Amino acid sequence: FFLMIRRPPRSTRKESSAASDVYKRQAMLDLALNEKNMPIKLSEISQRQSISLSYLEQLFGKLRKQGLVKSVRGPGGGYLVAKNHDNISVKNIISSVDEQIDATQCGGKENCNEGHQCITHNLWTTLNSKILDYLESTTLDELVKTQKNKSENQSIEFATNKNNSVSNKMGAF
Repeated sequence: FFLMIRRPPRSTRKESSAASDVYKRQAMLDLALNEKNMPIKLSEISQRQSISLSYLEQLFGKLRKQGLVKSVRGPGGGYLVAKNHDNISVKNIISSVDEQIDATQCGGKENCNEGHQCITHNLWTTLNSKILDYLESTTLDELVKTQKNKSENQSIEFATNKNNSVSNKMGAF
């Protein structure tokens, strides 16, 4: 006999909020990976990440107000990361537009069971704490390094496979 705890489905607003969190991280990571001391146009991020340009314009306005990015006007303008990548946590990025990170059904109000705390409230509260700790300890710099390592490994793997196929063909001669 198994006890299965299943969370009720979240509202559409919360699902779009989760998608929004993904877009924020993708956009900030894309900017950090590609800026190289030159401003990046939102249209470039839009193309690379398949995120609507109008959404990116709204998002970067909020990120700019929070001091995470800065805009450069004029020809060759765009956006740059405003702080050292080590000083921006994933939690900073996600919460930059006042969205709460919360796994509880009640938003921490302890009223999810007819005005009272549900029996799994402590489980979800503990999960919240662990998620927030992890997101606070993970920096944009770590994400950039991970992505660069991943890209380098794929390049090395491609080069190795290419060399193997060339040497295999040459061995047939």
